[in-house]
Amino acid sequence: MTQTTDRDTGTVRLGAAGAAVTVATMLTNALAYLVPVLGARRLTAADLGALAAVLALAAIAAVPGFGLQIAVAAHRARWGPSGTGRLALRTAAVTAGVTGAAAPVLAVALRLPVALTLLLAASTFATVLAGRWLGELQGDQRFLRLAAAMTGLAAGRYGGLVVGLALGRGPVVCLLLGTVTGFLVLPLLARLAASRDGRLAPDGPAAGRRDDLPATRAVDRAAETGPEPGDSPGGSVAGRVLRARHVLTACGASLAMLTISYADLILARQLLPEDSSGGYAVGSVLTKGALWAPQVVTLLVLPRLARGDRRARALALALIVACGAALVAASTLAGELAFRLAGGAEYLHLAGEAPLFAAVGALYAVVFMLVNDRVATGARWPGAPLWAATAGLAGAALLFAPPTVGGVLGCALAAAAATAGVMAWLTFRPSRRSPTGPATTLHGP
Repeated sequence: MTQTTDRDTGTVRLGAAGAAVTVATMLTNALAYLVPVLGARRLTAADLGALAAVLALAAIAAVPGFGLQIAVAAHRARWGPSGTGRLALRTAAVTAGVTGAAAPVLAVALRLPVALTLLLAASTFATVLAGRWLGELQGDQRFLRLAAAMTGLAAGRYGGLVVGLALGRGPVVCLLLGTVTGFLVLPLLARLAASRDGRLAPDGPAAGRRDDLPATRAVDRAAETGPEPGDSPGGSVAGRVLRARHVLTACGASLAMLTISYADLILARQLLPEDSSGGYAVGSVLTKGALWAPQVVTLLVLPRLARGDRRARALALALIVACGAALVAASTLAGELAFRLAGGAEYLHLAGEAPLFAAVGALYAVVFMLVNDRVATGARWPGAPLWAATAGLAGAALLFAPPTVGGVLGCALAAAAATAGVMAWLTFRPSRRSPTGPATTLHGP
């Protein structure tokens, strides 16, 4: 009876956490969408183009923040709290430094004011640094606070921009306000990530106390008594600290996921006539919808993936596959409506391709979940299959595909299916695991 009650309570808490994170994601996307909508009404075409280019660069520069979040969350879920402040500061500083060093080149290549590119470097520092606290909340399974932090970060990133645009200011002033609000929200994120009484209380599923985890007990024991006699210097439990290479691995995987999800759209722009590339861009809205709709599942399950919870992985995969199948079926039945909503009546001739666009996104949703699983369990080069698939997609589209929407889309679908197959094989093949489930090292084979 008690077990049933606990299970029901955990299910309710998980459902509430999932709903909260979903709402936070929707608010983030709404604020991001509001910026270009306001910009189109408040800015000249030249200023709008400059702001759009900077926002695109900001999305790329924010990738290390996502990598930092994943690395911190996986490490914290497996080994418990550890100092990540210095590593987070270094990650943010290096990213901002590289962006700042590239400012003159970006200003010339994209015809942007130097002030905009320098402000981009400053705002990048705040965005990347925020990944530390998001990762701590995610790793501790404090998902309600994570949802609040995601909302706060979105308000910080886009709130100043929205205010500037509403006041009719130019791109430089708008980005300056956005940078200021981005820094102002950081203390809020730090406060949300702070634990009470030094304890970590999950507000997601009933995950149990962190000090009951075998890995946490081992870390505490090693910290008090030193390494066990049989431990090797490189493999001692006391040495399980988050290092720069772990963050770099997660950043590389995040960049690979971003690259492959936009590769077909870039290729369509390069290979197709302007009207066809526009139609492909409209269809890619369905791809992105099928890709990002189930991402809340990956976010919620990552801490359990880090501990080698195969049941959680199987359940997450089943949910993502079911979501993808439902979206593909819906696009099959309502392809014309989907294209009408995404782009207008002039694109209805592509309605028959709607299921294929949705299928590409659904397959990549599976791929992204499996990549996160490999990052969380310490696999080497988790993003390598995605880079290989991107190269294969580019080669096939450039050399063999007919210059049509269907030609590029067929290559994209084949690449997504092949990548999903390879990632599934890498994930489920027999491998050495530690007795408690997770891989024996954060960066192991």
